[in-house]
Amino acid sequence: MKAETIRIGYLPTRRTMFSREEAQRYRNKVKALIQRDGLEIVDIDDQNEEGLIWSIDQVPAIIKKFRNAEIDALFVPLCNFGQEGPVCEVVRAFNVPVLLWGPRDEGPDAVGLRMRDSQCGIFALSKVLQRYGVKFTYLTNTDPESEYFLNGFDRFVRVARVVKAVRTMRILQIGLRPDPFLSVVCNEGELSEKFGIETLPVSVTELGSRMDAIIAENSEELQALTASILSGYCVEHKDPTDAALRLAAMKIAIQRLAKELRATCAAVQCWTDMQKITGAWPCAVHGMLSEEGFPVACETDIHGAISARMLQAAMGDTEPQFFADLTIRHPENDNCELLWHCGPFPGCLAKQGEKKRIVDHWTGENDCCGDLHFGLKNGELTVCRFDGVNGQYSLFIGEGKAIDGPMNVGTYVWMEVGNWPKWEHKLVYGPYIHHMAGIYGQCAEVLKEACRYLPGLTPDVCEPTADELDARWR
Repeated sequence: MKAETIRIGYLPTRRTMFSREEAQRYRNKVKALIQRDGLEIVDIDDQNEEGLIWSIDQVPAIIKKFRNAEIDALFVPLCNFGQEGPVCEVVRAFNVPVLLWGPRDEGPDAVGLRMRDSQCGIFALSKVLQRYGVKFTYLTNTDPESEYFLNGFDRFVRVARVVKAVRTMRILQIGLRPDPFLSVVCNEGELSEKFGIETLPVSVTELGSRMDAIIAENSEELQALTASILSGYCVEHKDPTDAALRLAAMKIAIQRLAKELRATCAAVQCWTDMQKITGAWPCAVHGMLSEEGFPVACETDIHGAISARMLQAAMGDTEPQFFADLTIRHPENDNCELLWHCGPFPGCLAKQGEKKRIVDHWTGENDCCGDLHFGLKNGELTVCRFDGVNGQYSLFIGEGKAIDGPMNVGTYVWMEVGNWPKWEHKLVYGPYIHHMAGIYGQCAEVLKEACRYLPGLTPDVCEPTADELDARWR
């Protein structure tokens, strides 16, 4: 997976009555500490000799530079007390996440003078930002070299990724929802109006036609991918080569559609027209695409695709998500739930020693191949579900732990939480369904904070509590 570059507008500020030299020193020190792969720092070094903002006449040129750079977020470090007027004029010109922070002040010098008063300036600036209606994220006034600041900055970058992912989301919708699945009905007009999320419908027939053309072409790309599937998975079918060929053609066809339509994720009608037209179950392809950073939701679940894309962004677009059903409780552990699906989980998440099998569907409905079968590894998990009803949208957020449990057909993992009945009641009262996106790692606080910048989306935190997630930011 390769994460898209995020552009952060770097807007350090000072006030003239405090030490200019100290402000510049911290401006340089902080900038050096926040350099990251996948992150572009857009500074204001070319706007004045100090690379700091302190005067209102600097504002127009800085706004122009940040606009031309198409920044995704703003970082405002108060290198001394700072100037709230010029800073707020710049910040309110952009509808992007804003990080507010200042380095912890040293004590007074030998004659009682203070060099910076950064904390004092934070109190002033935060009030004016609120008066201007600017949403912002705050990190405690701490040393810039502290683990707290460095981790907090990384969290903020992931918040910016989530917000950008939602605002630029284009969902490749392949086919209609399966008729019995009333639970995945959505309002694509509302999604566009409220969040800027676009759906891009393509028929299963179109997918099948593209697959036929790809198979007829028999390119080196198709041959190589077919061989890779046969070597990377145990294909259990009456004709393993044909099954792998169809899956390879489907993957290439979806990738080409996604590129043509600039899609960032997909929701696919995985049955029953899919099997009649393509001769394959798409589950394994879903897993392969998700492993490469292109999330795919089953049963044409548009809200599921949104959930998956947000969750992947919340982990920095460096880890693949998996798309699961919440199915049954563990037969012996009352706080453990089975996260399962027919086979759309990324193969890289398989438990060590597990055989990754591509098989015919577990129901025996037809002779088509394409389901995956393996259990996932143990570890920390974050899950989420974007959903809505009657025009009200919320994001269910929870964390648990993947543990050992009974074997299942398909792809599966057992998730242990602190209080499953609490989860169950929150999910039932909704507006959620049985579909959930999951990812390895803890990022619930990132998802919750991202909702601050997405009007119309309410964070619905289950476990840990909202207060516990806020404490991670403190």
